[in-house]
Amino acid sequence: MVTEREAARAAEKLINYGIEKELLGKYDWVAARNKLLARLNLAEPFSREFVPSDSQDSLRDILAQLLDYAWEQGLLSKNTITRRDLFDTELMGILMPRQSEVARRFWQTAEEESIVRATEEFYQLAQNSNYIRRDRISRNSYWRTATDYGELEITINLAKPEKDPEEIAEAGRKEDSSYPRCPLCLENLGYPGRLDHPARQNLRVIPLELQEEDWFLQYSPYVYYQEHCIVLARGHRPMQINKATFQRLLEFLEIFPHYFIGSNADLPLVGGSILSHDHFQGGNHVFPMEKAAIMEKFQHPDFPGVQAGLVNWPLSVIRLSSADRDDIIELAEQLRLCWEKYSDPAREIKAFNRDKGSEERHNTVTPIARFKNGRYELDLVLRNNRRSQDHPAGIFHPHQHLHHIKKENIGLIEVMGLAILPGRLKQELDELQKFLTGERDPDQDLQEFSAAQEQEIDLEQHREWLGNLLASYGQQNSPGAADRILKQEVGEKFTQVLCDAGVFKGDSRGREGFQEFMLTAGMKERS
Repeated sequence: MVTEREAARAAEKLINYGIEKELLGKYDWVAARNKLLARLNLAEPFSREFVPSDSQDSLRDILAQLLDYAWEQGLLSKNTITRRDLFDTELMGILMPRQSEVARRFWQTAEEESIVRATEEFYQLAQNSNYIRRDRISRNSYWRTATDYGELEITINLAKPEKDPEEIAEAGRKEDSSYPRCPLCLENLGYPGRLDHPARQNLRVIPLELQEEDWFLQYSPYVYYQEHCIVLARGHRPMQINKATFQRLLEFLEIFPHYFIGSNADLPLVGGSILSHDHFQGGNHVFPMEKAAIMEKFQHPDFPGVQAGLVNWPLSVIRLSSADRDDIIELAEQLRLCWEKYSDPAREIKAFNRDKGSEERHNTVTPIARFKNGRYELDLVLRNNRRSQDHPAGIFHPHQHLHHIKKENIGLIEVMGLAILPGRLKQELDELQKFLTGERDPDQDLQEFSAAQEQEIDLEQHREWLGNLLASYGQQNSPGAADRILKQEVGEKFTQVLCDAGVFKGDSRGREGFQEFMLTAGMKERS
């Protein structure tokens, strides 16, 4: 039970946190404290004279105490993760500087110091405001796996909280809301949230102009890598990859040369989770694909200043490099247009599906841009979203035998070699490890084991894989060895996932097909 006095003390600690992290400027604490008191139904502060002091309590502990008090006082209708998140975001929003002030400070720092310093400070703000919940991000599992394509990165996503089934049902009974239209719309700024849409009172964005349009930079709340940012269009319009996309990507690099920037593909299955709002993703991270070597060099006679090559990667990647921004954009657009219409039926590649007068497009690209050593670098990853009777989830999508590890879309981040695996895998791998150490009997019925768990842990889907693991490694492994085995094997599975997504496979037949496309696009081999 949190007393009123203890709650007032916790509110004071939160104000001190805001001052310490420079969320609150001089005398901002006065209004912020009064707003906190009002929201918590507290009659007066802990002490009439406010004395700034360093608190040894973590933000998580301070908010937890205030949330417990809110629940006990009836300020929360239910004590669930979702409702607690909505409430603590509202509290953090009270500490936040105004949107215009954040933008002003960002561009001032960029001008007076550097754009690198400006992004570092803005990234810190996103963390200090609890928009990026560091305590949850720290739960994610992460490791690297050595493969034939270099070290791949693997993460099991545990940062997104599980939804309460009752809240899911309650949200379903409420009338659908079309505001904000999607999680990427600018109207999320300051939005109080609801059961099926997160609160965003602690969200701030940086306005910028790309191709004479208003765009905005913000950080992802789930940060899968350092300074994981989202760059979103002002208007709510569908994703579309075209010449303007390449122009915007390279213009972004002129402003943020220390970041990479890329776009998910603009078609279902091979695109991201939000196709309804035009946006990019970027950040300050070197992905495995960027380190991959060129295995074959090409050049276009009309663009002698642009170096081109096929990347040694599971997916089909064309890398362009040039100091001339216009030339690299023009060549990228020629390649994209050629690929959009390109078919190779012998390799399951068909550009269009024509049925009853309608035409469905299947080919697109996932573009990723960087600025390195005075040159623009633009990777075009060839994508195709066809389905077939043998592969109903997608011909160039993780195939059925890999779905026990990964069945979701292979988007921009995974294309570059960072696996984002579902949270369920953490517990499933923990249980599978027990079979490799001999703690569990492999003859036990996995289906019965799964059904017996209080939380649904489906080990049955791993039956064939576990059999292969036991045949290869036995049951006398130490816990540490079993953990290393599983991580390596998951990494190998992710490699297979990426290979499935490649339109031209890595064998001789696939490489010949890739060469044929390059020649069709007007490219010439070079030594």
